[in-house]
Amino acid sequence: MRIASAYLHVPFCFHKCHYCDFYSIVDNLDRQAAFTSRMIAELEAVGLLLNQPMGTIFVGGGTPTLLRPELWKPLLSAMKIFLPLATDGEFTVEANPETVTPELAAILVEGGVNRVSIGCQSFHAAHLKTLERWHDPANVQRSVEIFRTAGIANINLDLIFAVPGQTIDDWRADLDQALALEPLHLSCYGLVFEPNTPLTVKMNSGRITPAEQDLEAAMYEATIDRLSAAAYEHYEISNWARRSEDSRSSARCRHNMAYWKNRNWWAIGPSASGHVNGLRWKNVPRLGEYLENGPWPPVVDVERVDAPTVAGEQFMLGLRLIEGLELGEVEQLLHSSGESQSGRRAAIGRHLDAGLLERRDDHLRLTRSGLMLANTVLEDLI
Repeated sequence: MRIASAYLHVPFCFHKCHYCDFYSIVDNLDRQAAFTSRMIAELEAVGLLLNQPMGTIFVGGGTPTLLRPELWKPLLSAMKIFLPLATDGEFTVEANPETVTPELAAILVEGGVNRVSIGCQSFHAAHLKTLERWHDPANVQRSVEIFRTAGIANINLDLIFAVPGQTIDDWRADLDQALALEPLHLSCYGLVFEPNTPLTVKMNSGRITPAEQDLEAAMYEATIDRLSAAAYEHYEISNWARRSEDSRSSARCRHNMAYWKNRNWWAIGPSASGHVNGLRWKNVPRLGEYLENGPWPPVVDVERVDAPTVAGEQFMLGLRLIEGLELGEVEQLLHSSGESQSGRRAAIGRHLDAGLLERRDDHLRLTRSGLMLANTVLEDLI
């Protein structure tokens, strides 16, 4: 059983962004110490089970950088013991620009963190306000400078387009400001109105109007063109990595690649989801219940995925990658689809005829037109 990746969830936030559907709680600082002790106990149990260095570790949230620096120290020390990183491993921590300090950056570097993902979203204060994202756009550059000074060069910036009220010129300006900071990686997402979020409630009540589909498509195409011109590799529907002269190196997010390749990863912390050899589970998404039980967290939503479902997920995940799926793998997945095989094969044929899929370089992949309608194609195959 090879498990080379781990995801840790830190649920604390100082404010709940209106578009976010990840598990998070507004922190009043009274449970951070208890949470840290509880996660360390879980790390010890996990370490005894996995007993091998990790290729990738990702700490998300919530706002991991809201965790107080004096609590990061014992947490990172425990990770070195119980969840050690491989010599060439990737260790990412998500960061909010308002919470980044030189002290925190130095502690993260000392603890082995070598990649950060900064939640930028937009450089326009008005659009941040629409998202109820509380940070000063100027602090994005400040955060980048702090992390680089501390020794972290591998920096990702998260951006969101198709925000209500956003123009295509606004979005192009956001891209240009992000590129001026020279990150090694950019994640650019079209805004999704997730169920039961405050933003969706506003939309349903008519207080905000989603961007027109044609405008969102134009923004996405502008992203592809602008980042390609700036020497970024478009390697996944929403992700770009800086091209390197050394073809052996890549700024692709290796942890997310483990997801898209449907590999194994372990879940640590409340609401974190894991996957091992077709078994999926989610840790309880309630901090109080998480704190009261241990060292293993209560688990919910346990699912053993059968072969046809695995095949559908593999199509959905693999075709998110720009390189697509090897044709040999496509045939293997169709064979394992059982009764779903004929339907999936027919769907592939329809989308090939429509120009949304193509066979290229021994791969099945989305075309440029297919990227615009990726959800339609992937839903037919999952």
